[in-house]
Amino acid sequence: MKILKFGGASISTVERIKNISGILKNYHEEQLVIVISAVGKTTNALEKVASAFFEGDKQTALNLFAELKKQHLSLLSELTEETESESSEQLINFFTEIEWLLHDQPIRNYDYYYDQIVCVGELLSSTIVSYYLNKQGIANGWIDVRDLFRTDNNFRDAHIDWSVTTQKVTQAITFLLNQNNIIITQGFIGATDENESTTLGREGSDYTAAVFANILNAASQTIWKDVPGVMNADPKQFPDARLIKELNYKEVIEMAYYGAQVIHPKTIKPLQNKSIPLYVKSFINPDAEGTCIHNNVIHNLPPIIVYKDKQVLVQLISKDFSFVGEHLTAEIYKIFGAIKTKPNLTQNTAISLMCVLDDHPQKVEEFALRASEYFDVQVQRDLRMLTIRHFTKELFDQLTTDKNILLRQQTAETIQVLMH
Repeated sequence: MKILKFGGASISTVERIKNISGILKNYHEEQLVIVISAVGKTTNALEKVASAFFEGDKQTALNLFAELKKQHLSLLSELTEETESESSEQLINFFTEIEWLLHDQPIRNYDYYYDQIVCVGELLSSTIVSYYLNKQGIANGWIDVRDLFRTDNNFRDAHIDWSVTTQKVTQAITFLLNQNNIIITQGFIGATDENESTTLGREGSDYTAAVFANILNAASQTIWKDVPGVMNADPKQFPDARLIKELNYKEVIEMAYYGAQVIHPKTIKPLQNKSIPLYVKSFINPDAEGTCIHNNVIHNLPPIIVYKDKQVLVQLISKDFSFVGEHLTAEIYKIFGAIKTKPNLTQNTAISLMCVLDDHPQKVEEFALRASEYFDVQVQRDLRMLTIRHFTKELFDQLTTDKNILLRQQTAETIQVLMH
């Protein structure tokens, strides 16, 4: 049993979807669970639909969604040369569910509607891929992961109920594998016990695949991406970025924590718990070595550069110049828990506490409002955080020359700065 995950870039065109069939032929009748992300930039487009709907602009939401419908039906038609099929009927059913919602008035919070709308991306893409592979003679079964992954109702960052999910996955996948060696499902999404769709956090398809790997005791998990493997920097920003052929779980967790996009932060723990190796490979060059992530010690790693944009600095200043002690700090972390978010970085002075957050406007505003009970609050947006693991002074100086640095933290291995 092996788990494969294909990201949005790997299924963004007809040619790339066709490439999947070539990759699968290398697995020689092995049992596979394949996790599919939304096509290309579909998630971003669906976020715009959700925002327009929540802001009361129903017509814009419907127009944006109509464009997505057209794109997916066109993709299916190009792949299969069919205008009507079982797959197109299934796509239309998914379209109809979202359109019904878009004709309503929002009465719940934004995160709830975000999950109900954005979840359709993976359902559409996996349906298309499954149908195409079956037409190519690669027999597979399709299953809605929302029937398997039970979560809480922490919309946009739901937590999996491992006990219920383990039971459902084991029963369903065992049954389906008796019919086909290949199972196609979705990443990123789940459902509450009231059948409300949830998402597991952006880029959560990697995590979905890891949960399957853990529950099914898989031999390995492979993530297929549009890069050669794990790089020491984003090759779009650093053309001389280097491939790292081997990493251990700890290093990848650190990279993910600081914002590296190649692996989702929650992905590693389910694999580490059962010592399941993770491979990151290029779907463009599938025979290339890629990166292997395991539990062994790795020495002499190169500097690893991570940028995180759209950061917000919230500075909390004591109203009466009293020290920011345990009591006030505890109150701030209670607020983080209440609004279900966490800081990317914090730093104390005698009379102030600085928190760096991702720019989710509603959460930032709620945090600032609640914190204002205890502090004078100042908010700065449009900031960028730079993290360098295994840094050198020369590299740090090179990347921060002429930059306005607002905050800096450093350990023996890692340096972080927040800057304009």
